Amino acid sequence: MHLSPFVVPLGVFAMVVMIVAIASMRKMREKELEAHHQLRTQEMEHERRMKELDLEKAKLEVEKARATKNV
Repeated sequence: MHLSPFVVPLGVFAMVVMIVAIASMRKMREKELEAHHQLRTQEMEHERRMKELDLEKAKLEVEKARATKNV
């Protein structure tokens, strides 16, 4: 069996391209996961802050009700 002189270099080139593509995809996936984690962290922080504001609002309403009741 006689291989063309271009088969081996093309095969090596294709292998290098595949390795680079796989490495790039892995890096993109890691960045995507990091971005999702960051967004989830920000969402949880926002929810916590909203709950704090709701509690603060409820306390103010209770104080306001007491003040109008005592007057």
